[in-house]
Amino acid sequence: MNWYNQKTKNLFGTILLLKNTNEAKKFFRDLLTEKEILEFSNRWQAAQMLEKKISYLKIEKETGLSSTTVARISKWLNSGKGGYKLMIHRTTHTHRKPRSPGKGLL
Repeated sequence: MNWYNQKTKNLFGTILLLKNTNEAKKFFRDLLTEKEILEFSNRWQAAQMLEKKISYLKIEKETGLSSTTVARISKWLNSGKGGYKLMIHRTTHTHRKPRSPGKGLL
C-alpha cells in the first residue's frame, strides 16, 4: 500500500496551515473521533516516555497501550524516519526556552 499519495500530501499540507493549538484542537476533533485523538495522544506519550528510557510496563500502565503497540513505537522511535526524535527534540527545546515577546501562540 502506498500511503504517501496525493490525498496524504493534501492532509499534511492542511495540517501545516494550522496556526495555533486552538485551531489544531478544532480541526482534529472534526477530523478524528475522540477515541482516535486519545489513541494518538497515548502513542505520542509513549514515544516521549521511551525516549526517557521508561519501562514498557510503566508505559503500558500509564497509557493503556498494548505491549505490541509500545514495541512498535519503540521500533519507529529508534529506527524509523526520525519523526518522533525530531518532534521530541523540538518540543523539549521549545518548552525549556523562554519565548520572545510576540512569538507565542495567540
